Amino acid sequence: MPSSNRPAVRDNLAMMSGYHSPQLDVAVRLNTNESPVPPPAGWAEALRDAMSGIDWHRYPDREARELRAAVAAHEKVRPEQVFAANGSNEVLQCLLLAFGGPGRVALTFEPTYALHSHIARLTSTGAVAGERDEGFALDAEYARQMIMEHRPAVTFLCSPNNPTGMVEPPDLVESLLAGVASLPGLLLMDEAYGQFDNHTAVRLVAEDRPLAVARTYSKTWSMAAARLGYLIAPSWVVAELEKATLPYHLDAFKQIAGRLALAYQSDMEDRVSMLVSERKRMATMLDALPVHQWESGANFILFRPHSGDGLEVWEKLVERSVLVRNCSSWPRLAGCLRVTVGTPTENDAFLSAMSEVLA
Repeated sequence: MPSSNRPAVRDNLAMMSGYHSPQLDVAVRLNTNESPVPPPAGWAEALRDAMSGIDWHRYPDREARELRAAVAAHEKVRPEQVFAANGSNEVLQCLLLAFGGPGRVALTFEPTYALHSHIARLTSTGAVAGERDEGFALDAEYARQMIMEHRPAVTFLCSPNNPTGMVEPPDLVESLLAGVASLPGLLLMDEAYGQFDNHTAVRLVAEDRPLAVARTYSKTWSMAAARLGYLIAPSWVVAELEKATLPYHLDAFKQIAGRLALAYQSDMEDRVSMLVSERKRMATMLDALPVHQWESGANFILFRPHSGDGLEVWEKLVERSVLVRNCSSWPRLAGCLRVTVGTPTENDAFLSAMSEVLA
């Protein structure tokens, strides 16, 4: 029994559970959409060399100027339009600390990335969930109506969408941007998997548009362990986020790691090409199994066994030392599983295990 003299957490946090992914001891781990291969050796060597120049007894550059300049050059924007943080999740948290809060609403369209609504609740922002159609597409007119009805401070749109993998059409993005601009509000485009798609909302970012685009180093840059992400947005959005973040939140090592990684873009593009090729191969193989899958523009595939019992399939895969993501309890995803695209060997192990489980 908890001690009676322990302070109670706030009411809206007491009923919440955290966001976690199982970390099991398996041979093939395909549940968290990480890159299956490490960064290039040249990056690791350059990072080791750069470590000798860190003044460990001094605080890091609070404004992360060199990193932001490098990201700005990479994304073809200005440094003052870049905000860097400890993963794109901290980007989202700072955005809602600055523009959300009590009496304000964040709008999502389910099913989508669970952290959008979770972080909204953590920041005491109201969370309103719109619905996608049976095929998980989002109707532009319905989305505009939700914006007009609920007048969200922040509207979230993820493309490619997690966990469905579907890519949002550019005309939908522009329609929602026009809607939030009329409130006024902000549209946050979550492009954690953006490099797997040819479209990006970064080209739409301008000082007179309430649009912000979040990206991460965790996926295509093979740097999940670094926990580094960034936002491309109008400079006035970035200035407000800098008020909401903790001082010196981005350590010197991480700033250097992120800056050096951008010199290896061709390596990143080769990884993306390999993963897209493997994703297509996996989709073809899954077509021959008793599952329904959704077309993906990311580095994962969402599927539902025809039996409808995703948990049983998940457990049998774990028995065969293959770990995928069980999405059965997520909104609108009863019976669904999500598999990350791994190396060819890992993907073969998954497909072989699936064949056995569903035989």
